Formats: sequence, C-alpha cells, structure tokens
Amino acid sequence: MFRTWGGVVAGTLFVLPSLFILITLSWIYIALSNAPLVAGLFYGIKPAVTAIVAQASYRIGSRVLKNPTLWVIAATSFATIFAFNAPFPAIVAGAALIGYVGGRIAPARFGIGSGHGRATSSFGPAVIDDDTPTPEHARFRWSRLARVIVIGALLWVVPMTLLTALFDWDSTLTQMGWFFTKAALLTFGGAYAVLPYVYQGAVGHYGWLTPTQMIDGLALGETTPGPLIMVVAFVGFVGGYGQAMFGPDASFLAGAVAATLVTWFTFLPSFLFILAGGPLVEATHDDLAFTAPLTAITAAVVGVILNLALFFGYHVLWPTGFTGAFDWPSALIALAAAVALFRFKRDVIQVIAACAGVGLVLKILVE
Repeated sequence: MFRTWGGVVAGTLFVLPSLFILITLSWIYIALSNAPLVAGLFYGIKPAVTAIVAQASYRIGSRVLKNPTLWVIAATSFATIFAFNAPFPAIVAGAALIGYVGGRIAPARFGIGSGHGRATSSFGPAVIDDDTPTPEHARFRWSRLARVIVIGALLWVVPMTLLTALFDWDSTLTQMGWFFTKAALLTFGGAYAVLPYVYQGAVGHYGWLTPTQMIDGLALGETTPGPLIMVVAFVGFVGGYGQAMFGPDASFLAGAVAATLVTWFTFLPSFLFILAGGPLVEATHDDLAFTAPLTAITAAVVGVILNLALFFGYHVLWPTGFTGAFDWPSALIALAAAVALFRFKRDVIQVIAACAGVGLVLKILVE
C-alpha cells in the first residue's frame, strides 16, 4: 500500500517488540535460571512445548498430506533426519527436486498447494482486492528488482565485512551472521521447520547453547508476541553472553549485540524476498513449476517437525538420558497439554500458562 517504506516500517515494527522482550527475558533466564520460581515455571512449560511442536506437525500434515506420495516424502524426511541426522538443507533440496520432477510426471499428486491455506471467510472488500488493478508501484520491473537486490546485497555485505575486519571470520559474531543467513533461506514451512537446522548448528556444531537451553528458548519464544522464529534472538543472546566476547564485565552487552545481529541476518532475506518478489507472487498462483516443489517441501517439513517433537520429548521425559529415570510428572503435563490442544483446541498461550502453573506447584510441593 505504501511502497518500499511501508513494507520496511511494517516489518521492522513487527520484529522490534519481540527483540526487546526476548533480550530482557533471556537476561532474566540466565540470571535466575536456578531460582525456584523460574525453574518451576520452565518445568511445566517444557512438556507443553513438546505437545505444541507435535500439534504443529499434525496441523501442517493434515493440510498437505493428501495422497500416498506426499506421505512417503514426509516419512522419508523423518527417517533421514532421525536415523541419519541428515542436514536440513539437503532434505529441502531433495524434496524440491522430487516436487519439480513429480509436478511434470504426476501433476495431480503435487497440485494441492503449500501448507498455507487460503482464506475461507470474507471480511468485506479490501483497499487492494483480488479484482482491483495492481497498483503501479507493485508491478514487476527488472530495474526495480535489480535495485532491491543491489541494496540488499550491500546491507548484508557491509556488516559482514565489518564483523570480519573487527573480529575475524571464525569469531562468534561473524559465524552467527553467516549461520543465521543460511537459516533464513531455509524457513520453508515456518519457524518449526527451520528449528532442527538451528539446533544442528547452534547446539551440535557451534556449541553456543545446550539442548535444554534450546527447549527453554522455544518456550520463551512461544510466550512472547511476534513471530516464533524470534527464538533465534534467544539463541544469539545466550551464545553471545556465554562467550563473553567483550570481557567478563560486559556479558549482557555481548548477548544483546549478538541477539540484534542474529535478528538482522535472519530477517534481512525475508524483507528482500517480499520487496523483490511481491510483484511476482500473483503470477505464480496455480503454476505447478512453482507450487509442486513447495508442496513437496512442505510434506518433508512435516517429517522434520515430528523429529523435533521427539527430540524435545526425549530431553524432557528422560532429562538424564535413557539410562536415567523417566520423568512421570512431565509426561502427564505433556499428555494434558496434548489433550487441550488436540481435543479441546485451546490457545497455545492458555496451554503454556496452565502448564507453567502446574510445574510451579509441583516444584513447590517437592521442595
């Protein structure tokens, strides 16, 4: 509606409140993670997060898995990441290739669109509606596309160059910028889809945080306004805080800077996709050359998210590993959360709040 600046202002104000809130909550989490109150709240929230992720897999799967071919793609995706720890980019690339070829060979099996359903309710005419002429500034032009790409490239290259010059390529901040740029390019299916990739890198490869902290970060992300992908700000803050890049007395500054940089590199590609691709979106509707790969990717994402739910469930129900004791209270909280989500269709925030309260009461009773 208001050209490029309209998109920039809307997108920035969509992200900033979550960034400030998560920096604050992340700092409180690190400072008070061992306090009984905070420990009790997270004891109840973690099982709820497991149920929420499982529901996300079911919700996306119920929309996209409409035939045996897509079920096979989802099952194969789950098997490759669960059994072989296959990298998420490889799964996305493989699914896209299958969708592209399948769309040509058997278009009926890949013609259902992506996991984002179309609106079924009418709320009256819009300022720019389906039957209104496309505004002049939203029409595709090669010159505009080139300008957006050049500006976007500069907005990425300049901070990456400065980070490399100031800290070197292997430093924590530079590697965070590079890693979360790659993560931003893989958010097919939303935040739940890319979280396994974030886990593989942030926990498994770089060691910026522990598996338990990753679950806690997702819990914080679920309880704050804004997009769930903002959990990356928590990852950045914890990683920067723990590395103490600016000295032991400036840990908060290091965490805040890392969270801000991670948010910049995560959302910059999204802004560019919207500003550069907006004029092309309408032209791709119902074009199998575009929709079939996305349908296959969304099917693969179902398997990836299911693996994430099992990963969370393992760390929540067996906090010391399979050789340790099974956490029955956490299992009952997870079961209750699943019933509330699946059977009674309760809101995520309501479920998290209720489970947090139960966890706090259990911790008080135990101690």
